[in-house]
Amino acid sequence: MTNAFMKGKIIFLSLVVCSMTIHSSCTQAERENPFLTVYKTEYGVPPFDKITIADYEPAFKAGMEEQNERIATIINNGNPTFDNVIVALDESSPILDRVQAVFFNLLDAETTPELTDLSMKIAPLLSEHADNIYLNAELFRKVDAIYTQRAELGLNGEQMRLLEETYKNFVRAGANLTDAKKATLREINKQLSTLTLAYSDNILKDNNAFQLFVENEADLSGLPEWFKQSAAAEAEAAGQQGKWLFTLHNASRIPLLQYADKRELREQVYNAYINRCNHDDADDNKQNLTNIVNLRLEKAKLLGFDCFSAFQLDNTMAKTPKSVMDFLNNLWSYALPKAKAEAAELQQLMDKEGKGKLAAWDWWYYTEKLRRAKYNLDEEEIKPYFRLENVRQGAFDVANKLYGITFTKLNDMPVYHPDVEVFRANDADGSFLGIFYVDYFPRAGKSGGAWMNNYQEQAGRTRPVIVNVCSFTKPVGDTPSLLTLDEVQTLFHEFGHALHGMLSQCTYKGIAGTNVARDFVELPSQVMEHWATEPEVLKMYARHYLTNEVMPDALIEKINKQATFNQGFMTTELLAAALLDMDLHNLTSTTDFEPIAFERTKMDELGLIPQIAPRYRVTYFNHIVGGYAAGYYSYLWANVLDADAFEAFKENGIFDKETADKFRRNVLEKGNSEDPMVLYVKFRGAEPNPDAMLRNRGMK
Repeated sequence: MTNAFMKGKIIFLSLVVCSMTIHSSCTQAERENPFLTVYKTEYGVPPFDKITIADYEPAFKAGMEEQNERIATIINNGNPTFDNVIVALDESSPILDRVQAVFFNLLDAETTPELTDLSMKIAPLLSEHADNIYLNAELFRKVDAIYTQRAELGLNGEQMRLLEETYKNFVRAGANLTDAKKATLREINKQLSTLTLAYSDNILKDNNAFQLFVENEADLSGLPEWFKQSAAAEAEAAGQQGKWLFTLHNASRIPLLQYADKRELREQVYNAYINRCNHDDADDNKQNLTNIVNLRLEKAKLLGFDCFSAFQLDNTMAKTPKSVMDFLNNLWSYALPKAKAEAAELQQLMDKEGKGKLAAWDWWYYTEKLRRAKYNLDEEEIKPYFRLENVRQGAFDVANKLYGITFTKLNDMPVYHPDVEVFRANDADGSFLGIFYVDYFPRAGKSGGAWMNNYQEQAGRTRPVIVNVCSFTKPVGDTPSLLTLDEVQTLFHEFGHALHGMLSQCTYKGIAGTNVARDFVELPSQVMEHWATEPEVLKMYARHYLTNEVMPDALIEKINKQATFNQGFMTTELLAAALLDMDLHNLTSTTDFEPIAFERTKMDELGLIPQIAPRYRVTYFNHIVGGYAAGYYSYLWANVLDADAFEAFKENGIFDKETADKFRRNVLEKGNSEDPMVLYVKFRGAEPNPDAMLRNRGMK
């Protein structure tokens, strides 16, 4: 997953600020705000050790003022040219770029109540600032003048793409609306800016609020020793020594659902998870989502579309809601029967044990039993070979064999949390590619899930500063972080996003790196997952953390034999969420809309079985209040691309240099400098064939 930040910019000369952090105070009459100038650090990374809460608001305001001044200069230029309008716009926000990149990543990765409060204050200001730019009639006349004469300007392909995308962004932001409609749009954008933040903040608070302390060790029957140790350490950290603490974070919830013999324990945790922000209390998200859906529909209609999904998809590979719905419904016809067959197998296991009817909180538990029965494979047999540091090195080594890239750890670099590590990336010729931050462990201030972000975008000779944020299993005592197979694939996935940002070779930041269509951005990440479990690659990095023994061939064979195991469940829960997202944003009227009832009706229409819930329900579907509204289908859309793309590597050798070079030149380096399907065809020689994806999921 990638996080998208608002784009904006400004100039400010000096600020007197006083730190608001507990451990720091103003001891000087004034101090330099680190956001106001180019960072004075090695490699130009953010000076996290010098940034305080007091720096953000003045920097945001300075950034907006700087951009306003630069916009005024663009407007006042007598003769509009590509350089003094389009390029100037692309380069108009250095201060705002710096402060937004740090602030919004930390809002997800290491938030505090102070950051959350500030985000609610800043969001409407940024929304107004963006509207002031995109709804500025004088500025749009300049952009339109360049766009109108584009055929006579002698622009190269990348310049033409930047011009077209800039013009399209203005139109999609409402530049052609009447003044009255512009005023309405401004109010909609302002309200959405705070509603989406409130929705996300509620999820974080509800996640952290759930704590299940277990006092009787007998209740932990079935749990692996490492997991019990982890839960004991969490309880001790929470001041409850001698107990075991379980939370809703993936690294705690999923192992409990997989291994806990006590059914009531599984039921309690599962129900807490799927009912997040649905308690009719301060953290409830039903009204937030209702307001978001209403406002998005109003915005879409204002801009000439009958529903919000039509507005969103007009700027993607898919283009229309119909193409997405046809795609998802076709997959549903394969996935649901497979999920029902899997449920029947699990029920047979339960029948043998006399445990009653299969429920949703039983799925993970009996899936693990069935995995052992069918493949003689237990996740606990795999984990010792997946030490986090080795898996990460495996991803680095894959990048080296494919593209010649090397990663060197940098010590004594400024970081925002002690868990964070920093690496320098060099190309095959030794040239500098970028800086790579990794932040792998869950904590109270971190949102769930995993993502990639930029602290600095690539543009021209400016190299990127990139971060991967995840929530993997933490080390406990003498036991290092040992990953599940799913976590291994997540690490490779987010690293694929990082490579997309790192290998970018574009002139203009607005179309560089991961600034691509939402349903194309997951291709580089998902294709990387394929290498994670290739036998040749597993032998490179999968070593037992105690003996350093390479994973045996027999175990590698078991892993790959069960590759399509449980894919009915996984595909169905993902599809259910993608269809729910589309249904929400396909609405042409929101009269009598009630989120929970709407979800229930849509899932009943699909025939979703009660043992499976959508991967994300309406009250905690963070993707769709962020950058994936009417876009969660992208993971499956891109799965068609990545499965077909990896076939090219399988045909020629998974480390074939010519194939890797073609993928790098035509996908990873190109950003949004050309139409994504054109780029894909340049790499593959043809449009993608969906058969590879269906085969990989055991559906064909």
